[in-house]
Amino acid sequence: MVDEQYMRQALLIAQHAIGRTSPNPMVGAVIVRDGRVIGQGWHRQAGTPHAEINALAQAGDLAQGATMYVTLEPCSHYGRTPPCADAVIAAGIKKVVVAMKDPNPLVAGRGIKKLREAGVEVVEDVLAAQAATINEIFIKYISTQMPFVVLKSAMSLDGKIAAHTGHSQWITGTKSRERVQELRDCYDAILVGIGTVLADNPSLTTRLSYRGKNPIRIIVDSMARTPLDAHVVADGLASTIIVVTHDAPKDRINALCACGVEVLVAKVKKQGGVDLRQLFKDLAGRSITSILIEGGASINASVLEENLVDKIYWFIAPKIIGGQGALGPVGGQGVTDVNHAHLFEDMNIEPIGQDILISAYMRNREGRDVYRSCGRIR
Repeated sequence: MVDEQYMRQALLIAQHAIGRTSPNPMVGAVIVRDGRVIGQGWHRQAGTPHAEINALAQAGDLAQGATMYVTLEPCSHYGRTPPCADAVIAAGIKKVVVAMKDPNPLVAGRGIKKLREAGVEVVEDVLAAQAATINEIFIKYISTQMPFVVLKSAMSLDGKIAAHTGHSQWITGTKSRERVQELRDCYDAILVGIGTVLADNPSLTTRLSYRGKNPIRIIVDSMARTPLDAHVVADGLASTIIVVTHDAPKDRINALCACGVEVLVAKVKKQGGVDLRQLFKDLAGRSITSILIEGGASINASVLEENLVDKIYWFIAPKIIGGQGALGPVGGQGVTDVNHAHLFEDMNIEPIGQDILISAYMRNREGRDVYRSCGRIR
């Protein structure tokens, strides 16, 4: 089908900007006239021209009477840039093929309505499921005002993330570690607990052969125990937020602030510890749309118990560590009945070097109904 052919091209070019458009969605546009592509473009970064504008600039006067394929409904409101729907109409585009409606309440069908009222033919829901997939972060964020949360872990065949001595480097191979760097390049923030910082002193930066993007580093550290010479404090390679509670010593907070990191005093749960749900809501208020969690067993247990996880990346190495005292990837109390275990769906299994990567979506996660309404059947 011709419409699907050109929409696939638009979806492909939209992903050139993966990890770069937050808090906006990734969007691609292709303009076709007489069976020939005369313009294409993608949204590169928030605050810059949208995909439709870039495609129209390339097409020039040839856009008159042409067909535009766009992965997301053209916007109809003024934000950082003018409405794309107005530009499409002004260019004389006669037909617009849209993959999916924009879940943003400021748009939500208004762009399509404006186009039709101007006499532009609009075809909807062409490869809607694929369009929703590439914008799963934006859909969750814009519809729930919560970030899309990804939980990553690496373990041995017998479910260990470290030896009983605490030694953990390296469980997985080089290829898996390279994939983790690619994941860091895709998300706004990376979150770990203080235990990970004290045990490993990680940099939590993106180290790729091409120029990657360093995510914001978030350290959950109730008592402000993060060492002042820790990489996340002292290296200056990325922004760092240390999340503490009101019980944290004031002198420690002041010392961390003096090092240039931001200290955020978080709400505490009734049973103690940082209220992660409220923290994530606060982070979303700062336009942090996605969080990659690379924490230890305690943090992993907390986000699962509070139903905060959307997706997992689980790396499994072909080795057995053993030891009753060796940590597994998820701590906490755990469920009392296996029938109450956390369930996942849409599982994908991929070989990564000598390791295996399992990716899946948490069942009954927040925003799931919105994915479905956008055309993604999950």
